[in-house]
Amino acid sequence: MSDTKDTVKDVPQVEAPETAPAETAAPQAGADLSVQDLQGLKTIIDVASSRGAFKPNEMMSVGQVYGKLEAFLSAVQQQQGSTTDPAQGV
Repeated sequence: MSDTKDTVKDVPQVEAPETAPAETAAPQAGADLSVQDLQGLKTIIDVASSRGAFKPNEMMSVGQVYGKLEAFLSAVQQQQGSTTDPAQGV
């Protein structure tokens, strides 16, 4: 039994990485996100799902996010269309 205690002492202690710097960096990374990036994400989801990258139990979650993304992009497209429509004018 004393041998077991000796081997446990030989195991190095590993400290968990600090998460504070990652949390402060996250908002800065999101500032560069554009509508084109979101359209790219939609395309990535399309390609990944057509290639079977998602398990069946993940498809519902992926579909919900995809639906929200598609609705947002549609709303942005409609908003851009109404602001550039000459009939709406000055």
